[in-house]
Amino acid sequence: MSTKANLPQGTRDFSADVVRKRQYIFQTIRSVYESCGYEPLETPAMENLETLMGKYGDEGDKLIFKILNNGLDNPTKHDQAKADFENILSGKSSKGITERALRYDLTIPFARYVAMNHGKLNFPFKRYQIQPVWRADRPQRGRYREFYQCDADVVGSTSLMNEVELAFIYKNVFTKLGIKVSIRINSRKILTALANICGGPSLLTDITVAIDKLDKIGLDKVKEELVEKGLSADQIATIEKYLLINGSSADKLAQAEQLLGHDAEGQKGLEELKFVLSFFSETIEIDLTLARGLNYYTGIIFEVKALDVQMGSIGGGGRYDDLTGLFGVPGIPGVGISFGVDRIYDVMEELNLMPEHLTTGTMALFFNLGEEESRAAFNVMMHVRLEGISAELYHEKAKFDKQFKYAERKNIQYAVFIGSEEITQQTAEVKNLISGTKEKVAFNKLAEYMKR
Repeated sequence: MSTKANLPQGTRDFSADVVRKRQYIFQTIRSVYESCGYEPLETPAMENLETLMGKYGDEGDKLIFKILNNGLDNPTKHDQAKADFENILSGKSSKGITERALRYDLTIPFARYVAMNHGKLNFPFKRYQIQPVWRADRPQRGRYREFYQCDADVVGSTSLMNEVELAFIYKNVFTKLGIKVSIRINSRKILTALANICGGPSLLTDITVAIDKLDKIGLDKVKEELVEKGLSADQIATIEKYLLINGSSADKLAQAEQLLGHDAEGQKGLEELKFVLSFFSETIEIDLTLARGLNYYTGIIFEVKALDVQMGSIGGGGRYDDLTGLFGVPGIPGVGISFGVDRIYDVMEELNLMPEHLTTGTMALFFNLGEEESRAAFNVMMHVRLEGISAELYHEKAKFDKQFKYAERKNIQYAVFIGSEEITQQTAEVKNLISGTKEKVAFNKLAEYMKR
């Protein structure tokens, strides 16, 4: 019985051209990370469910892809499985059904790694990680269920110079990629101060979750959500006054100080923003509506937007001063950022920013002129490959027209002909398929000729 070929919703296949373009983005990010002393790390695709649950807030927990346990087809487990499934359908978790999940992001797995290995790490520990993550989100433009993140984190240091460096990493990467961006920063301390003057820290999650949706649903809907959360008219009026703060970064800081400056947390947050801002003359700006819905942030938070295209954020992150405390190892502060490669790719495609050379694969096709000739061509081709030239030998003897069409479809630049005469003379006839020119080239000069 045949099955119709299709993909899970929110996932994609990548052709050779797309893979090369994505690898260009990955390598650009990786080179900047490594130039700043960050070391690579990889963690498993799945984590224990208890590692992930409760770390992303109620909204995030709903988007975690849970993995069914194996052995559920065992008849002895059926009765228990039925009860466990009832728990699952009510939105709860059950170890009888699922104990593991696909990772939702790279930060929590990194915190788990640090908690497990803190006795062996050299602090401050700087790592970068480029791996896929999975979220059971509603697929749409720029939002997928399987996508890559490119994170960099520093743990074991409270210095704000880490935030400054991470902001410069954003600036350098996007400059190299040719994307004009706005790097926006805020502080969760300021949001904590807002919660404090509205009634207390218990309101922080409700306020930040609502504010985080401001760009998507607008101020009126945010106010409606706060009413549903039980906030009073006076509390909502204070939040609205905060959200309506505008002007330059300096203006915003001044207005925020008037509203929140008497709160100790608010004063700390404002001082931190001023410190980071003092290193930049442009590119970075204060955005007091920036909330970042994840619960673990405690200080400076980042978000990056592309300026010339309609797209969600293409980067984000922030400080988390006790993330490893979630795993029984308190007192290890950290801060990190992430690049949204899939959205960056979409932005670069829309703005036509990809370098042309990225679409080049095989540079030379050695034509197959027969058994003896192809043996000689294969040996020459192997030497060319060792010199860094990508080359293929056509897989069978065929008419020239068929071999030329193969080269044309793959955008191959050179056709190389080695017949009996060329074997005797130790030369090849090389045709440039772009210019149409032909030239005799010695076997030992082929790589040099093609590089030129």
